[in-house]
Amino acid sequence: MYITISILITVIVIAIPTGFIYVLSNGNPYAKYIANKYVPEYLEEKGYTDEIIEKSHYVEPKYLINKDFYHGHYMVIFKDEPNTTYYYGITKNGKQVQQFCEKDVLSAEGVTDLFKGETKHSEKECKYSFDNRDL
Repeated sequence: MYITISILITVIVIAIPTGFIYVLSNGNPYAKYIANKYVPEYLEEKGYTDEIIEKSHYVEPKYLINKDFYHGHYMVIFKDEPNTTYYYGITKNGKQVQQFCEKDVLSAEGVTDLFKGETKHSEKECKYSFDNRDL
């Protein structure tokens, strides 16, 4: 009985800090799973294939975002617009994929700026990732 309790306490003392450090370093594994599952399907439905997409993967923002969305983003760079990075999020309610209005645009000087205007692959309905967040 005492051995079982000792093992349980030891596992808790090691597992909780290890899990916490993992999430801080790599982001929430569930949010990553959701993004990697839903966003590629969404992009494919929109007609975006590997021939059109230069680079795409999950990213973990270092700032608070719209609390209606899972924290992680899915970034996409299109071959015909290599200096613009688009971000997609997944709603917590209904797990709907939505493009964020903010995009990173790399200038000729090599500086990345946040751009909220319309670009080639902008969707008509986008959500602002900086709206509705707790500061």
